[in-house]
Amino acid sequence: MARNKYPEETVRRILDTAERLFVEKGYDRTSLQDILDETGLSKGAIYHHFASKEDIFYSVCERIGKRNGAALARLRDDDTLTGLEKLRAISRLSLQLERQAKTFNMMPYLKDNAKFLAMEMCSIYEDVVPVFMEPIIRQGIADGSIRTAHPRALAEAMVLLSDVWINPIVQPATREEIRARCAVYNQLFRSFGIEELIDEEVVCALEAYADMPRPSQPLNAV
Repeated sequence: MARNKYPEETVRRILDTAERLFVEKGYDRTSLQDILDETGLSKGAIYHHFASKEDIFYSVCERIGKRNGAALARLRDDDTLTGLEKLRAISRLSLQLERQAKTFNMMPYLKDNAKFLAMEMCSIYEDVVPVFMEPIIRQGIADGSIRTAHPRALAEAMVLLSDVWINPIVQPATREEIRARCAVYNQLFRSFGIEELIDEEVVCALEAYADMPRPSQPLNAV
């Protein structure tokens, strides 16, 4: 068998195709055969680079995460904003990023899949909190816009509640449930000087996500 002279191009082709299929059909409804058919590659060619469909999915999520991380880094490093202003901007930006829209379509509900939920938790503790949220909160402490003696713990609480408790990707939620959780979220963090972090624009966007039909759901799912 001739050796593949362009392995990076093959990997990119697999991931581009898988990402599109996962978004269009959902992870559960996309088979490895679908990826084979769309790429025109042999099963051996795909297994040379990825151990399974799940392995491809992790790589797709990692790639989306890197693209989103670049946008978050630009916001984190913006010297014209206070720490609190950056938190508000991240709250809005997170709803516009690829990761939010694409993972909503791609994933089964996280509470139904322990591996994907674990992947989200690892991302929170290893990436989102230490790389983005904690540095922003520390800046807020320095500029006086945020009040806390525990920046890491505050960052963890804020992200866990927003990404796991409020986020409709984790489990089905009604508009009323989303709105109630957002109200409680805002109340919890007022004592730290963080007023109305989740504003009406963000609430409405989350409600819209909760209403969206998801490819990973059975067609007759409630």
